[in-house]
Amino acid sequence: MERGEINGQAGWTMSGFPLLRAAFDAGYPGRPVLHDIRFELKRGEVLGLVGTSGAGKSTLVLSLLGLLPWRGGRVQGEVLLDGKNLLRMPEREMRILRGRTVSLIPQSPMTALNSAISLRTHFYEAWKAHERNGRTDWNQRVMELLSDVQLPAEPDFLRRRPTEISVGQAQRVLIALSLLHRPSLLIADEPTSALDPVTQTQVVDLLKSLSKKHATALLYVSHDLVSVLRLSDRIAVLDHGKIVEEFEVSQAANAKHAATLSLIGTLPAPLEVLLRYRDSAPPAAS
Repeated sequence: MERGEINGQAGWTMSGFPLLRAAFDAGYPGRPVLHDIRFELKRGEVLGLVGTSGAGKSTLVLSLLGLLPWRGGRVQGEVLLDGKNLLRMPEREMRILRGRTVSLIPQSPMTALNSAISLRTHFYEAWKAHERNGRTDWNQRVMELLSDVQLPAEPDFLRRRPTEISVGQAQRVLIALSLLHRPSLLIADEPTSALDPVTQTQVVDLLKSLSKKHATALLYVSHDLVSVLRLSDRIAVLDHGKIVEEFEVSQAANAKHAATLSLIGTLPAPLEVLLRYRDSAPPAAS
């Protein structure tokens, strides 16, 4: 597939200047992984990046965050955030940007959270990393976020440690932590992979509503096409290190690439049924 067929002119001339515009290659010495990756993302938009295991999703996330060199990898090209190329940004500036302007929701909540400290300490340490305002501002912001992610906005809850809450609650804590500094870009890396199906749906719906409420651009990376269809405005399909197809969710039935058709073929219900119910409660299981 030619580059123009993947993104085309329409992909680069969306209304309004894109918040994020990426065009890069990435890989490791002697092992290229990502080839001519090109996509863009507007403020408040949700782009679902879907691909099977080994497609290059983790490498893509690390590349965007400027973390691939820490794994011995290399990224060449551009990752423009508000017109600034993150790939040319010194590490000291990237450390300021990560968690404040760009935030990550990792896939394993019980691993990402430190079981030795309270939830309150998690929030306070994350606050201190980027803010110099007082504890009053921190308390107010945390309580607002706990309410937003449908967790108890109470001191007793914050006194708990990660081992004292459920996996679903831990994932919501990570979402709240990721929104603490009002980032303009949120990257969710397989955030529902450790959750049961009911909690998966709840978290996906929560991410969708929070993205719209806070006008936060969301890059949702997953192998799960069901959650991608439910959450996203647009979908990009990653296959063997390339974005092979990109389309509006409403046009998913017109997908043509073999990798996309293979993913659609694994859906637990007909595509048209899932699209019909994407903005409402999911249909009851038979």
